[in-house]
Amino acid sequence: MTRKKGIIIDYNRIEKQIWQLAEPLVAANGAELIDVEYVLEAGQWYLRLYVDREPPVDHRLCECVSNAVSAALDDNDPIEQSYNLEVSSPGLERPLKRQADFDRYAGYEVLIGLYAPRGGRKEYRGILQGLHEDTISILMDGELGEFKLDEVARVRLAVDW
Repeated sequence: MTRKKGIIIDYNRIEKQIWQLAEPLVAANGAELIDVEYVLEAGQWYLRLYVDREPPVDHRLCECVSNAVSAALDDNDPIEQSYNLEVSSPGLERPLKRQADFDRYAGYEVLIGLYAPRGGRKEYRGILQGLHEDTISILMDGELGEFKLDEVARVRLAVDW
């Protein structure tokens, strides 16, 4: 199981191995590896790779990355049990998990979800100011809001539909 320290992920052993194996393969296809998830859902294991690039991710890119990573996984066999491999875009409401994400998207509007309510709310929206040490800062209605990583369940880009 992935142990989370706030929003910065401490990937488990398998996720670290997959990251090291997949990152150069994703880069060879002109994209960036954004996240790796290895999760058990409804009794089935899923290995999910999230990739991004400009121009936007399309089906062809996901297929190429999936084929390359699948072949490398078959050769290296780092996962004992059966699993489903999924490759996709992180989507418009992209999660921010690493320091590089917070640096890249400073100035963008984000949604922060908390583990427990603060001031009667569990979700806050504002302009990302950055991640400094263990605190995420956002500008909300002209006021600076600060959130410690250990209280933050997720951060994602905000999209107005």
